[in-house]
Amino acid sequence: MKKMLRNALIALFTCSSSAFAASTATSTEGGFLLSLFIGFFSLILVFQLVPATIMLIGMIKGLWSGKTQIHY
Repeated sequence: MKKMLRNALIALFTCSSSAFAASTATSTEGGFLLSLFIGFFSLILVFQLVPATIMLIGMIKGLWSGKTQIHY
């Protein structure tokens, strides 16, 4: 068991050596357009939550009402 664990760790560190050598000198600042892009799609997701919540409340009310309504 120890030999298998040792070999797995050796393989892990051997294959990941290029990840440790990655440069962090690049700029991580996205700027105004990136913020606008993320904000726009965040608003889309938030506005989709409103009808989903209303539908969920309606389904829960329908389940707990006790009335059986069958429409053909």
